Amino acid sequence: MRILFFGRGVISTQYAWALEKAGHTVEFYVRKGRKATFGSHLELEMWDARKGKQFIKQSWDVQLHEEIRPNYDLIIVSVHTEHLPEVTQFLSTVAGTTPILIFNNIWQDLKSAISPLFMNNVVFGFPGAGGGITDNTLRGGFFKMIFLEKPRAGTEQVNNKVKELFESAHFKISWIKDMQNWLWNHFAMNAAMESEVLRRGSFPALLNHRDSFANVGKNMREIAPVLKARGAKIDMISLLLTKIPPPLLSMLFNKVIFVKGSLARLSIEYNNTKAGFSVIEVVKEAKKLGISLPRLTATLEKNERHNVIEKFS
Repeated sequence: MRILFFGRGVISTQYAWALEKAGHTVEFYVRKGRKATFGSHLELEMWDARKGKQFIKQSWDVQLHEEIRPNYDLIIVSVHTEHLPEVTQFLSTVAGTTPILIFNNIWQDLKSAISPLFMNNVVFGFPGAGGGITDNTLRGGFFKMIFLEKPRAGTEQVNNKVKELFESAHFKISWIKDMQNWLWNHFAMNAAMESEVLRRGSFPALLNHRDSFANVGKNMREIAPVLKARGAKIDMISLLLTKIPPPLLSMLFNKVIFVKGSLARLSIEYNNTKAGFSVIEVVKEAKKLGISLPRLTATLEKNERHNVIEKFS
């Protein structure tokens, strides 16, 4: 297949590399001026967990374009959530009938989130990867599993195309029956974690404080009523975050999930994105619903991004 990735971010780059190794043609769309800035190659220092855990270290040549051509089999979008509205608006004018995989975190209603794209031309999924890019070097890694919504009426053909693409590169698909609910829960968990990242100063700093994940659990307990008020069902992971006592939760994350050397931990250690957008969005929604979020609100007020919230008070 001929695949276009929208943006040359950490998620897009890792999956593009894996798909190219499987024999597909991969290219990147970047904003005007970025092609010269990014250059024609990227240094990779990442872990590939599809078959065991293999460390990839190489200089990888990439194809960058500042315009979107009409000859792609699939466009894959994985961007910062706050940029998704402008991306979908742009794609509605240039993508034509090319199928699109939205590989992204989303807090809005799915149809509204991708408007004015047609729902039947779009499939929603979520990656199992992380890390960051600094000085043209990508550090991080990706798991074998990706998440993909079960076909909706009218999307069977696009779903099958995405399924075949990733399976050809030896990824395993976890099918999500209710993608809207799954993404709402995941976004809420992001907000619970990012609130603690704002308190600690960075994603790596989150891992170096014993109480960080206990606080993530407390944040999630605070957010749970917002999920319920907007009609979401609390899924298993969110339920565990809200029900496990904070000290036990802290031990579970520090000693098991994010143990030193694990791919999960490395994905966060190299994450250099600016945290806070998910916290802002959840607090905005809580204000609309009349729900108090003292922990998250206090964190924002102590952070430089608190002025964003004041517009919605």
